[in-house]
Amino acid sequence: MRMYDIIMKKRNGGELSREELRFFVEGYTCGSIPDYQVSALMMAVYFRGMTHLETCELTMAMADSGDRLDLSGIGGIKVDKHSTGGVGDKTSLALAPMVAACGIPVAKMSGRGLGHTGGTIDKLESFPGFTTALSPERFRDNVNRIGIAIMGQTADLAPADKKLYALRDVTATVDNMSLIASSIMSKKLAAGADAIVLDVKTGSGAFMKREEDARALAEEMVGIGKGAGKTTVAVISDMDQPLGFAVGNALEVREAIETLKGQGPEDFVELCMTLGSQMLLAGKRAASEQEARTMLEQVISDGSALEKLAEFVEAQGGDRNCVYHPEFLPVASVRKEVPAPASGYVSRIVCDEVGICSLILGGGRETKESGIDLAVGLVLCKKTGDPVRAGEPLAVIHANDSAKAQEAEKRFLSACTISDKAPEKLPFIRAVIV
Repeated sequence: MRMYDIIMKKRNGGELSREELRFFVEGYTCGSIPDYQVSALMMAVYFRGMTHLETCELTMAMADSGDRLDLSGIGGIKVDKHSTGGVGDKTSLALAPMVAACGIPVAKMSGRGLGHTGGTIDKLESFPGFTTALSPERFRDNVNRIGIAIMGQTADLAPADKKLYALRDVTATVDNMSLIASSIMSKKLAAGADAIVLDVKTGSGAFMKREEDARALAEEMVGIGKGAGKTTVAVISDMDQPLGFAVGNALEVREAIETLKGQGPEDFVELCMTLGSQMLLAGKRAASEQEARTMLEQVISDGSALEKLAEFVEAQGGDRNCVYHPEFLPVASVRKEVPAPASGYVSRIVCDEVGICSLILGGGRETKESGIDLAVGLVLCKKTGDPVRAGEPLAVIHANDSAKAQEAEKRFLSACTISDKAPEKLPFIRAVIV
């Protein structure tokens, strides 16, 4: 078998076989196939596309390119959740304790952020002493003992994806449905869960700006998961404005804690309830969505979800007191209100621009080597559709540098549109794909 023939076959619109896809993935992972040939294949895929069968076979080959996490030592049905990402997306911080408090074991691998704000691990490190550097034995023990553990992604998990994504990033071949779906699902399948719930974002702050593209991606990934024998569900949710009010690491942790106290933002609570319900259904802890929602509401009202977060933080070296006293989390030295320039209704917030504001303040990474300031970010005072008077605060900037605060304020104001009429309110949850 020759890589040349595989490239030519796809260039001419042919369907690659399981053996051809595994040959290319295995050869590229071990270094016997060079970048330039894989670049040519990725460009051929970009223009010619892949069938669903090809996408499934590519995903499985990538998942098999390294180690698979063995969760067989953990009791119960393990349900994993994945988000395609967005601005203010702190969902795992609240959702994981809620689901674990309902009896679903949460054994999750998460990463650091590159871009607007930190990833789940960065946010969790707002708790002093918290670590995700767990041995596999401690990881499994924590899940069996308290129902939840989160560890950092290992280099041995789907290594083909890491190499392929880096190559696609510099060859303008990222934006292809099959390649996106196989990248996400190869890591999820290698992570060892029995069922997968996907949160696919759509809107200005999402990778998929158009709802029809988000739906196509969701359907592709659900098909891959089912083809691999996993219960798989996708929820399509809005990311046309930041999720909740807080954008920034410690600020988002505080908002997650408030949510577990029953005082969370409406959109964030709805997302946690929708995803959590699907996780409880997939884990066979509930027989209906209504029963699942009732269970989730109960663990919030009786405080067991908040206590589960405290147990989880403590089990991974963090200070559990911060869960009950979030004022001990990192705090920025500068707080600057952003006044509304006019009266009316907030008709638009360009979501990814708000993310860039957080990046300007130091809340995200421009490169993998960049440091991150856990204290900084923004807290919105108004969301799309809210009435506002001139001079009222649209947001509060949390900064450790006055010049950066001014730059972020200017950027934030340019991202907001105030109109005479309230905009049409679209549903937050757009669809559930099963």
